[in-house]
Amino acid sequence: MKKFTNLLAKEIRELINKQLILSLVMTLALFYFMGSLAKSEMKKAAAPQNISTLDLDQSSLSKGILARLQSMNFKIDAVRAANTDAAVEACRRNETNLLLVLPEGFGESVARFEPKEIEMYSFLRSFSLGAIRKTETFKAIVTAMNSYLSDDFLKQKLPGVNPENLKNPIRSREFVVVKERMAEGSSSAIAGFVYSQSIFVPIILMMIIIYSSQMVISAIAMEKQNKTLETLLTVPIPRTSIVTAKMLAAGLVGLLSAVIYLFGFRSYFGGMTSGLGSAAGGGVSGVIQKLGLALTTNGYLVLGISLFLAILCALAMATILGVLAEDFRSAQALIMPIVFLVLIPYFLSFFSDINSLSLPVKIFIWAIPFSHPFLASQNILLENYRPVILGTLYMAAFFGVMVFMAARIFSTDRILTMKLKFGKKKVVL
Repeated sequence: MKKFTNLLAKEIRELINKQLILSLVMTLALFYFMGSLAKSEMKKAAAPQNISTLDLDQSSLSKGILARLQSMNFKIDAVRAANTDAAVEACRRNETNLLLVLPEGFGESVARFEPKEIEMYSFLRSFSLGAIRKTETFKAIVTAMNSYLSDDFLKQKLPGVNPENLKNPIRSREFVVVKERMAEGSSSAIAGFVYSQSIFVPIILMMIIIYSSQMVISAIAMEKQNKTLETLLTVPIPRTSIVTAKMLAAGLVGLLSAVIYLFGFRSYFGGMTSGLGSAAGGGVSGVIQKLGLALTTNGYLVLGISLFLAILCALAMATILGVLAEDFRSAQALIMPIVFLVLIPYFLSFFSDINSLSLPVKIFIWAIPFSHPFLASQNILLENYRPVILGTLYMAAFFGVMVFMAARIFSTDRILTMKLKFGKKKVVL
């Protein structure tokens, strides 16, 4: 046991180097910075939007519309100008993003039910997402103005009737049912909220599997290239212990990386969804709690086991592929089979539902060990533990088979001679 412990410590020391620590720290700092920046932008989006206005009509209707916009989280900045050209020139010199022009005779035309065009000028000073989002304010302004005008007309013609009841005579209440629990709320809002909270699971798993597999393949290739693998195989320790130590060391390093990536992604997506939480997340969060769509301690434990087994399966495959590497350069291409197997369930978890697929496709997806943790979070939230348990058992069995195959390879001298060559012919002298 002491020899195995020393071997495991040696493998971990070789994997945890200054480059790895620096990359993890920089990754964590990058995600924290991105999350803080996203949170700042969401706060700006939730703040009152500045709109410069030029009211050439000066009617009671135009003033009422501007007052209505001001009550709808818009900050009105009246422009002092004789005409539209002068107003546009004045806005061009300052930080104005939107200019709303109400033309002369606007109130009279609306009173006669004659459509009157308003003018909206968008000042694009960059092509960032924030700048593009501000231009969408135009649609909100037009909608608010049409709503105000229709309400004002209905109040004049039917003073005793609520305009909202006339425009929307049909009201609805939506209820969401999950297992035996039911709560009133929007199914799309709940699904979007849960999706935003669990989206980091497949992303982190994909990155860790690819990173850890590349690390194992490169390590074995370097040992073969530097002839240190031959020395290691002469140590009086079972070959199975050597294989297990390599996989366990890489698995522990991968798990450490996964935790760091997890905190980084949670910081990033927390900033992305902070505005949603203040706007509507309070109500959605209450419905989430009523429906039990939140991971408990046991849920996190089950999900963690599933993620760790998926990492071990990838490392077992990487160990076998690493034996085929001739040198460090050729090891870079051997990661591609694992990448393809990871990408299939990765994209599936985003764009499709496995329950809607045909049986042959389902079997193919379930045969990929990395599919199970991608689907585990949703099954845990919906309390469908049977597929999670079966997937965990399958990954454990898959890992056992891979370890057995790797141990068989390491138990012979073929580990030193096995190479994967493409398009090379033997030259006989």
